[in-house]
Amino acid sequence: MKSVERAPGAPHARDQAQPVTPPVTSVKPVRPARPARSGRGNRDWLHGLLMSAPALVGLIAFVGVPFGYAVVLSFYNVRLGSPLAPSFFGLEQYRRLLTDPDLSGPFLRALLNNLTFAVVVVPLQTGLALGLAILLNRKLKAIGFFRSLFFMPVVFPMALVAVIWRLILARGDQGMLNSALHAVSFGNWGAFDWLGDGATAMASIIVLSVWQGVGFQMVILLAGLQQIPTELYEAARLDRATAWQQFRHVTLPGIRGTLVFVVMLTSVLSFRVFDQVYVLIRGGGLDEDATRTVMYQAVTTAFDQNNIGQASAITVVFFLIVVAMTIVQRRVVRPDNED
Repeated sequence: MKSVERAPGAPHARDQAQPVTPPVTSVKPVRPARPARSGRGNRDWLHGLLMSAPALVGLIAFVGVPFGYAVVLSFYNVRLGSPLAPSFFGLEQYRRLLTDPDLSGPFLRALLNNLTFAVVVVPLQTGLALGLAILLNRKLKAIGFFRSLFFMPVVFPMALVAVIWRLILARGDQGMLNSALHAVSFGNWGAFDWLGDGATAMASIIVLSVWQGVGFQMVILLAGLQQIPTELYEAARLDRATAWQQFRHVTLPGIRGTLVFVVMLTSVLSFRVFDQVYVLIRGGGLDEDATRTVMYQAVTTAFDQNNIGQASAITVVFFLIVVAMTIVQRRVVRPDNED
């Protein structure tokens, strides 16, 4: 038998059966090319910038610049009417504000009053506004009149509202509330100082503030309710959902974003409470210790005590506290679709 000899240089059959493994080389991941901004995108960005420019300019001119100037003044000893030139104080104003009992005590009491006002007003005013919005979101005769009636206090200046409520809550028999309670109780109700008593002074401020501002939140929530499709309520009624189930599973999810905005807006406005407190303390006999707010303390420190540097430090500290609380609140109550 004749054997076939392998030609010199030819690969062996066993070698040919083995697969040839290609050399392993490191391959770097290829990043997708960033799409170039289209011409329409550039135009939209420019239009957005131009439309927001007036608001940005106003924000910088009326908020950014004054706050920056307040930060600078807080590092100086500046007094109105003083013949001495302002002297650099460093962090002394902040140290006195936080550690000096004569200054930190009233400041902490004012901050506590602010927090008390916000904790009560935000849920109370938001709940009332939501209830009024649901009641007024109906097709009734003269519904426009009722909407205008509840919104009317919003157009009144807070100083005018404070004067009206000073007549209502006045001490003695001259007060309208005392007179009404005296008549209803057949003479058993005595004169009570609603504004001067420490137990009811803050409650009086809360009541008049809610009465004046609830119409504004009501209009915003009413607009949100009118955006909910009526087909959702019809489908819920076909499923025999009760009124509470419709409110819980249709109304609340439909206005969740609007409700979060109202809560945030009411919180910010509640920290700015000043006008009604100032008017009623100066002319209505309101208890000052029970209702002093941080804004009231800053204004009286600046223009009654002529201490601009100390008032600026109060403003800066309060601004940082409000910003921190607003960020935390925003993180807690933000809608799920913003994640």
